[in-house]
Amino acid sequence: MNNEGSSHVPRGVVMTYPNRSHEPLHERRVHAALAERLAALLGYRYAGDYTPGAAPAGHVYLVPSGTIVGSSEARELGLESEQDLFGGLVPHPFVQTKAITHPLVRSEADAPVGWSREFCAEVRDSVLPGYSAFTLADARDAGLRLLHDGPLRLKPVRATGGRGQVEVADQAALDQALAELDAHELETYGLVLESNLDQVTTFSVGQVRVGEQLASYYGTQRLTEDNGGQQVYGGSDLVVVSGDFDALLRCELDDATRLAIRQAQVYDRAARSAYRGLIASRRNYDIAQGVDPRGRLCSGVLEQSWRIGGASGAEIAALGLLREDPARVVRAATRECYGEGCAIPPNAEVLFRGEDAEVGFLTKYVVLEHGNP
Repeated sequence: MNNEGSSHVPRGVVMTYPNRSHEPLHERRVHAALAERLAALLGYRYAGDYTPGAAPAGHVYLVPSGTIVGSSEARELGLESEQDLFGGLVPHPFVQTKAITHPLVRSEADAPVGWSREFCAEVRDSVLPGYSAFTLADARDAGLRLLHDGPLRLKPVRATGGRGQVEVADQAALDQALAELDAHELETYGLVLESNLDQVTTFSVGQVRVGEQLASYYGTQRLTEDNGGQQVYGGSDLVVVSGDFDALLRCELDDATRLAIRQAQVYDRAARSAYRGLIASRRNYDIAQGVDPRGRLCSGVLEQSWRIGGASGAEIAALGLLREDPARVVRAATRECYGEGCAIPPNAEVLFRGEDAEVGFLTKYVVLEHGNP
């Protein structure tokens, strides 16, 4: 997709690419709004949804709703580098999920083609205690091992916003939860079983590259109640600077934040080394810090996101301010608020507000401010 012979990003179009089997209305609207803002950053034109074989002439910059899987699809889409998309490309379906975070319960346990034991070894000290499993037998074995130390959390690897997770306190609850799993989903994508933490703070550490701009950030996530009363993702508060992860580490940080950034660095570096063919212009890592069942303080990467996500509104808004003044520290936040009574700050940029057939009335907005270097 690159324009050979030019040292500058060529003029072209930004297009959304809804490539997941299921696309909620609120996410489609937000992705379109953010694609328009990316077009402005690149000096491109926003041209709506991408249809293979019917793209406009010139450079096409894609904003996929999900991670692109496999080199054959990448070739069909003309994706060659981070300059061609906001999101990521992975070599195998399971690589896009949190399943890669943890080791198998035994060296001979079932795993999909392309599984990297080396990655699990590299990130061992940067993740929480846990296992990934691709069969019911292995999942049960992993669960029983974790239950020796206390309650665990069973996590479907493709669910987002904390949905679908089950806290398991004993063998009976484990067996019941496993009996409800979809066998094909388990075999293809896997299941995570992880030590359950209390008093949790969830950090977000990430990096985005758009054109020639590179920015990195740290922050924390918020929880909120959805329209059904369930605790779900409610937004992120980010501190964003120009440059790579090392630029973040030069900021004034407390020990907990510095640890989260370093663990994200380890995870990011290991993933790019272990999974050849991984390309990501948008990288986000969730790091949980809390107290484990034995009362010990723990910190570790929960999962990665190499696609447009809940914090992307803040990421893209921050890039606009950093283009004006790269030395600035920008504070940016996203909010997801359920119900019609949501109070919107006067300085907010609303990305979506309305009734969604699946989640009910929802408002999503971004707020940002300049900080000091």
